[in-house]
Amino acid sequence: MSPLWGGRFAGATDPLMARFNDSLPFDWRLWEADIAGSVAWAQAICAAGLLTETERDEILAGLQVLRAEIAAAPGAAFAGAADEDIHSYVERRLGERIGAVAGKLHTGRSRNDQVATDVRLWLRSEIATLDAALASLVRTAADRAEAELDVLMPGYTHVQPAQPVRWSHWLLSHAWAWQRDRDRLADLGRRVNVLPLGSGALAGCPFPIDRGMLARELGFTEVSANSIDAVSDRDFVAEFLFCAALLAVHLSRWAEDLILWSSREYGFVTLADAYSTGSSLMPQKKNPDALELLRGKSGRLAGGLMGFLAVLKGLPSAYDKDLQEDKEPLFDAADTLGLAVPVAEGVLSTLSIHPDRMRASLGDELLATDLADALVRRGVPFRESHHLVGQAVRKAEELGCRLRDVPPTSLAAISPAFTAEMATVWDFERSVEQRAVAGGTARASVQTQIAQLRRLA
Repeated sequence: MSPLWGGRFAGATDPLMARFNDSLPFDWRLWEADIAGSVAWAQAICAAGLLTETERDEILAGLQVLRAEIAAAPGAAFAGAADEDIHSYVERRLGERIGAVAGKLHTGRSRNDQVATDVRLWLRSEIATLDAALASLVRTAADRAEAELDVLMPGYTHVQPAQPVRWSHWLLSHAWAWQRDRDRLADLGRRVNVLPLGSGALAGCPFPIDRGMLARELGFTEVSANSIDAVSDRDFVAEFLFCAALLAVHLSRWAEDLILWSSREYGFVTLADAYSTGSSLMPQKKNPDALELLRGKSGRLAGGLMGFLAVLKGLPSAYDKDLQEDKEPLFDAADTLGLAVPVAEGVLSTLSIHPDRMRASLGDELLATDLADALVRRGVPFRESHHLVGQAVRKAEELGCRLRDVPPTSLAAISPAFTAEMATVWDFERSVEQRAVAGGTARASVQTQIAQLRRLA
């Protein structure tokens, strides 16, 4: 097919250059957005006196038939097509259906403002889909947290046992990260929802197009303020890639804990068979591949973000063909998360936990801070109580016993502040219930978190 720009060229494009240049192999995915934008544009240029109503109706009817044709069989529609991009494809197919009047559709419009509009329309829909999947994941976490509210486990810092917490509290720590991902997407949505159509190639449209009407027709809340910026702005793509990479990092961190905890050494959780795989050599293996893939894909999404920022950093003003590199990482990020988030929810909803193993891992050392706090309640300054309990921990290690079993005489030798009342410390349930501040691991605090997340999701 002849390109849309071929009039000033005498020679043909080298086939290798055509392969290098053409974007239809990946930007075909914008077909629905391209047709929607073309429908709105046909109405706008008709209102501006550049199309007769009859011509407008011919174009609109042709676009509707083309939309139905592609929707019925997208694979067949684009198979073997040699068009440069989705815009060329739509224009060619429209011309084959309605004739020369199709050539009027591009009046006053550039592929520069057209593609910027298409990408925004496509991404707006993807953000809505991803947000719905994340909301479902957050709800699943809240439901599970409520059902398993009284399960206690070690909380870890530096991958070392630190203090007792509720399993639900740990789970909600990740749900809050996923909720922040939703917040970021919602904020990004405002900047995606700006209409660039009507900006032309860079200087604006020379015809009296009503851009406000275009925005309303396409569901945009704002019209771009500067035509040069409008055709070259891909901040929203970079922002989505960042949101996608950070969401993937959050899924990866969640997955890492569960990978460790599914090992025999921990035995806290067991993944469902539906989200595990086996070994081609070792018959006994059950591998947490769903979680490992969630962890691994975060690296690729981070790479997509950094690669695109490198594309943007040296661009001169207005549109440059480098910006064609926005789509492949964008599509990849959306596709990856479109699978990753539902898989994460599937893992979470089918996971088995082993409360007995979790409780068996609760050692006295996790209550060392509680012991220091008990001394504080007796008037000992915390810095001193911290030091005294550290000495008690060392004594337990020397004696090879639990912290609670250090002889009273040994504790008294460390400090007379260690009294018989200290024995009330050795209660894990009491420990978590003392953390009753907002955001703490006490039962009521966790229930408040569950209610908050349900309101948001």
